[in-house]
Amino acid sequence: MRTPRTTLVAALATSLVLIGSACGSTEETVATDTTAVPAAANAFAYAEPGPYPVGITTLSLPTGNKVEVWYPATEGTTGSDAYDMRDFVPEAVRALLTADVDATFTIDAGRDAAAADERFPVVLFSHGFSGIRYQSSFLTSHLASWGMVVAAPDHPSRDLASQLGGGATPTDPVDDMAGTLTLLEAENNAGGVLGGTMNFDHVGLVGHSAGGGTVLAYATSPAVDGYVSLASGARLGPDAESADTPTLPGKPSFFMAGTTDAVVPPETRTRPAFEAAPAPSLLWILEGVGHNGFDDFCTFGNGRGIIGVAEASGLGELLNAVPQLKALGADGCGPPSVPVDDTFPVINHAVTSWLRSLFGVDAEPVGLGPEVADRYSVPVEIVVKARQ
Repeated sequence: MRTPRTTLVAALATSLVLIGSACGSTEETVATDTTAVPAAANAFAYAEPGPYPVGITTLSLPTGNKVEVWYPATEGTTGSDAYDMRDFVPEAVRALLTADVDATFTIDAGRDAAAADERFPVVLFSHGFSGIRYQSSFLTSHLASWGMVVAAPDHPSRDLASQLGGGATPTDPVDDMAGTLTLLEAENNAGGVLGGTMNFDHVGLVGHSAGGGTVLAYATSPAVDGYVSLASGARLGPDAESADTPTLPGKPSFFMAGTTDAVVPPETRTRPAFEAAPAPSLLWILEGVGHNGFDDFCTFGNGRGIIGVAEASGLGELLNAVPQLKALGADGCGPPSVPVDDTFPVINHAVTSWLRSLFGVDAEPVGLGPEVADRYSVPVEIVVKARQ
């Protein structure tokens, strides 16, 4: 089983605070003085697993899409749950992936375990292009351990199987998210493992890459409190390079990206989206983190994900014929990107803390401001946009 390790190596960081309002905004550069800010001790407040064991179960939408759900389980729940990336490719491709190389990711979780007897906030997760519903289990299971029910549907319009010539009938990803919320509401009223576990007064969204675009679109729903966008942005007009200002949802938002991401470069995609987002909004840019730094993929295939599994199986020439897929699958899984085991705790803390604040579990954000920027193993730029 893989356990992220927390590294407490101090690093330089640039800290900016952007104060915004409906009338405009002002930008101020703030020096980080960790000796004067006791809150810096909160930099890893939510980096380690929370007080709840984790349960995991699989549901299905009426369209046939599978939905994975991680949830707080009853005290004493034990076990582990793993997925194998080779199970999410067409059978003809799987037959070629013959290398004896790790292609699995394992979490501490009890399959269909009894749920804790409480009502928890709900988080919907949207996977990226060539992703799968399990793809960020390091994060989704972590959120469950801190008292959230997290559900991730497959998006057959863009999942890994569809990009390799197979997969189910495509569905609209925003419809997948709306259908998942409806499905959870039905499960909440039923007598199954999730019955009575969810509080739909508090709903948040998390999306990675293309999933960031999906949560932007779905965040307009009145049911949604706010959203987290990982390694993503917003199209600024008819194409990604347009300078037109987009209309982003009027909900609290958190944009997180990495400097070595060549798939969705933060300076041309993520930062402009943050700047266009209404307040309150938060931006974290992590030095040395690539596109797959926000999913599990760099932890297997000799550190190169499904691309590494294919290369170890002698399919290098085949991969060279689809350079876009090869670049996407390996981005962030090697130098100049830092090891994901070093940065998973940072991501876990930040996303958990932001959602707890969004849901009102914490009266104030814990360890999210510029005072924590130099407390991690990588430098972090932190920009806060708050209502005046």
